[in-house]
Amino acid sequence: MSRFGLLGKNIAYSFSRGYFKAKFEAEQLPFTYENFDLADIAMFPKLLQDHPDISGLNVTIPYKEQVLPYLDKLDKKAKKIGAVNTITINSKGKLKGYNTDCYGFKKSLQPFLKKHHKKALILGTGGASKAIAYTLKKMKIKFDYVSRTPKVNVKFTYDELTVKDIQNYKIIINCTPVGTHPEVNSCPEIPYDGITDQHLLYDLIYNPEETKFLRLGKSQGAQICNGLKMLEFQAEKAWKIWNSTL
Repeated sequence: MSRFGLLGKNIAYSFSRGYFKAKFEAEQLPFTYENFDLADIAMFPKLLQDHPDISGLNVTIPYKEQVLPYLDKLDKKAKKIGAVNTITINSKGKLKGYNTDCYGFKKSLQPFLKKHHKKALILGTGGASKAIAYTLKKMKIKFDYVSRTPKVNVKFTYDELTVKDIQNYKIIINCTPVGTHPEVNSCPEIPYDGITDQHLLYDLIYNPEETKFLRLGKSQGAQICNGLKMLEFQAEKAWKIWNSTL
């Protein structure tokens, strides 16, 4: 029996475990899927040692970048992005990293796009934001980052953002964990007064279904989308990758 799972930290809320468990049962596949909740990425080699039957992993916050040094190989797209969310482990124990977030994001974003959606603000600069930036570039949508602290390639810090800035970017994407259950009363600190009915607010968070970030956008007339569809699309893509290596 092959074992699959999710690598992350504080992931009891995880979508993936329920999704794959239901999938394996429905398709009568002899596989298991579980959460591998690590306090530190340094524990990763021991996890693999303790579970030699692991054939594939999903990777979530905060390990999408931190896991890279432990991999033997990266697929071309993952290398360009600089973050992985899917890992295969072959019969020789070799680990290869992929990124299916970009696929999931594109597929879930496309139905919402209108002609005026030409510029995006990416909130956050972690591993998840890298796949989003890669996808926007491919879709020829200009973007800038917002971060808590000044960094290279970051145009705005949160305390610098103005209403006018918000009005200039008709897509705003939350790639931070701010607002995830149970911290449901938190949201990225941006000037929500600048949001209009021309805006699209996209939150990678899916629990809760409607975050405070999305709720505040909706109250200003914006279109909103959470991260559930993206997760479903990326999960199916991850399964295709695992399946091709079994």
